[in-house]
Amino acid sequence: MNKEKSHFFAQLARMSLIGRWALMRNVSTENIAEHSLQVAMIAHMMALIENKLTGSDIDASAAAVVALYHDAPEVFTGDLPTPVKYQNRDIAKEYKKLEIMAEEKLIAMLPEEFRDTFRGIITGSGADERVMRIVKDADTMCAYIKCMTEIKANNTEFSAASERLRASLDERAAKSPAIKYFEDVFLPSFSKTLDEITF
Repeated sequence: MNKEKSHFFAQLARMSLIGRWALMRNVSTENIAEHSLQVAMIAHMMALIENKLTGSDIDASAAAVVALYHDAPEVFTGDLPTPVKYQNRDIAKEYKKLEIMAEEKLIAMLPEEFRDTFRGIITGSGADERVMRIVKDADTMCAYIKCMTEIKANNTEFSAASERLRASLDERAAKSPAIKYFEDVFLPSFSKTLDEITF
């Protein structure tokens, strides 16, 4: 096996330097490394929930791994705020091209023998559609949780985003029974204090 030097993980370590919610006033800042970890944990659980509820065989470990890397290309592009990214079709289309270039640049940093494996993880090419849906559901849930915690801290800056994400989760729940289960069982705790969830 070739032992060529690779900057791949050194580049990924910079995920902790890429802030999310750049245009909004934050009580507590969040970077894409923190976000990706939370998305991975919740995607893993959502896959397990859906398997229990429906008898599916979604690979929960694959969902966690895809989630860990789902924002990795942002080490090159940064996190473009949603209102900017989707302001119009032209911007969305051009940003998608930029995302694809960033994915390929990141994959090219790996030793050649690992590129095909990571191409599937980073781009989602060839991945189980159910895994990709679960990761998107978890990503949306984590963004909604961020809004909840900011609003709980009396930051109304996140009110409109919260409403938009709430509507998105309601729409996605029609295809994902795990969303409703997660909301009923796990989501209420995010509105509680440390003492309330610890003791």
